[in-house]
Amino acid sequence: MDTAPAIGQPRLTFRDASEDDVPALLLLIQSAYRGDSSRVGWTTEADLLKGRRTDAEGVREVISAPSGRMMVAERDGAVVACCQLEHRGSAAYFGMFAVDPGSQGGGLGKAVIAEAERAVREDWGVSEMHMTVISVRDELIAWYERRGYRRTGEMSPFPYGDERFGIPQRDDLAFELLVKELQAH
Repeated sequence: MDTAPAIGQPRLTFRDASEDDVPALLLLIQSAYRGDSSRVGWTTEADLLKGRRTDAEGVREVISAPSGRMMVAERDGAVVACCQLEHRGSAAYFGMFAVDPGSQGGGLGKAVIAEAERAVREDWGVSEMHMTVISVRDELIAWYERRGYRRTGEMSPFPYGDERFGIPQRDDLAFELLVKELQAH
């Protein structure tokens, strides 16, 4: 799927990720969430978590999952954003969302989430999109709320002690479920 470019921007294209994308996706995901490179954008978790956001095995699992896919957004052949989409009955799960830090704030994230919602509604016929967000990420949750997601208050624990998800810098981390009803178009 192509989207019309903003003035002066190359066209954005979407496709499913392949094994060949794993190195670029790891770099993108890490740069969007952790370390100093993530501080260029506004979605950083660098003050909450150190270490890695995911690993090659985790990305491969998403790419090869029979119930889902990893959607990639490209500009001029370069991977600039991605997200995990997983079919869960009447809902889809949206996760592993990453936008290149230097491209944040220009509408790319909005375009990716809109395409993800369109794709799961059309391809899987789901009526809701679900996601989990670290509950102390107020600015990020507010961004999702402006896109129609609502907080449910349903919490799940952060996996403390499992460094595959990073090294927590606080002891109050938990995930909150956000939900959006998808309208048929």
